[in-house]
Amino acid sequence: MKLLNWDETLSVQIDEVDEDHRRLIDLFNILNRSVAEGDSPIYIEAVLEELLSCTAWHFRHEERLMLQHAYDGLEEHKAEHKELIESAGELKKKFLQEGTSLTIEDIDYLERWLTGHILGTDMAMGAFLCEVM
Repeated sequence: MKLLNWDETLSVQIDEVDEDHRRLIDLFNILNRSVAEGDSPIYIEAVLEELLSCTAWHFRHEERLMLQHAYDGLEEHKAEHKELIESAGELKKKFLQEGTSLTIEDIDYLERWLTGHILGTDMAMGAFLCEVM
């Protein structure tokens, strides 16, 4: 089991966004550990739901900041948020309907999803916000 560690490479240099990202990484690690240790499906479902809820809230937070500061990349960033939420929702749906546990592949997908978004579009947003805030 590989846990994610927060470090400066994941910082977008906007404290409130970085705080959100730290929380998402913490939740990811709780989920990862729970799957690896074979915790009950009910507990894993609760952690997954919390991760998805916090992610949705965080996306709205980012979108508010982008709106407030007239970020040119807002529509593309929102589209990526929508795609990420939909794919994570499909993962949750599969988990609930099939009654199976999350797999290592599911955890790997969520890790790529989380870190890829932070290191990609969020870095561009952070650079813009650093200039205007």
